[in-house]
Amino acid sequence: MDFQHRAGGKTGSGGVASASESNRDRRERLRQLALETIDINKDPYFMKNHLGSYECKLCLTLHNNEGSYLAHTQGKKHQTNLARRAAKEAKEAPAQPAPEKVKVEVKKFVKIGRPGYKVTKQRDPEIGQQSLLFQIDYPEIAEGIGPRHRFMSAYEQRIEPPDRRWQYLLFAAEPYETIAFKVPSREIDKAETRFWTHWNRETKQFFLQFHFKMEKALPAPPGQVASVGVKRPPSLITGLHAPTDSMPPPPPGGIHGMPPGAPVPPQMPPQMPPPGALPPHLRPPLPTDM
Repeated sequence: MDFQHRAGGKTGSGGVASASESNRDRRERLRQLALETIDINKDPYFMKNHLGSYECKLCLTLHNNEGSYLAHTQGKKHQTNLARRAAKEAKEAPAQPAPEKVKVEVKKFVKIGRPGYKVTKQRDPEIGQQSLLFQIDYPEIAEGIGPRHRFMSAYEQRIEPPDRRWQYLLFAAEPYETIAFKVPSREIDKAETRFWTHWNRETKQFFLQFHFKMEKALPAPPGQVASVGVKRPPSLITGLHAPTDSMPPPPPGGIHGMPPGAPVPPQMPPQMPPPGALPPHLRPPLPTDM
């Protein structure tokens, strides 16, 4: 506390403030702080009587100043009465009707049958990528409605037993019936140039084309070039080499049984065994009369 302005008092000459003075100063500081943060005039239970004191209409308590009332509002008694009053009002209040949901008007059309269609299978000549082109005719399509499409898994439909190898492409436009095409269950290439749709409003034709993604080929072993076309089976005979014209030179001591320097006899071609001694797949073809 500030003891400087006391009558007959000097700075540093006063004693320690008593407990009551400290409490009074603390309540004053709390009141000033509460007045800065809380607008007491908006409290529905705050009332000032004709005697100049303050009353709490909820708890029926009297308070000499605003700070005392603000301290009371933070107490247990006032908070309990607030919760009790809120529960009573919630119980007595009439049940509020649930807000009405926005109703979306369902358009009803009389089905007139299935549309005409044309399916074209295509293959890219450069990379061999396969594609399908669909042309659906809707000459009697409803005004302001455009065709729609989507891919459906085999497990979503209830017409056929599900088969993981197939998927379905659906086309829908009122008042025509929805049609579906059964296509292989392969990954679709969603690139901009590989998947496109077009709706011609003049001819009433809807076009859709999509490509299947290319399957990755297995890499060839190192040192071996991947062959294109028909693969030839390996040779049935292994370990044989083509005969050569060059013969190895004779040994320095001559051929066994001949003196050194003697002329070498001519080499005779190897004798083929008779046809009956060879297995059937190695026998030479028989000559045929022309």
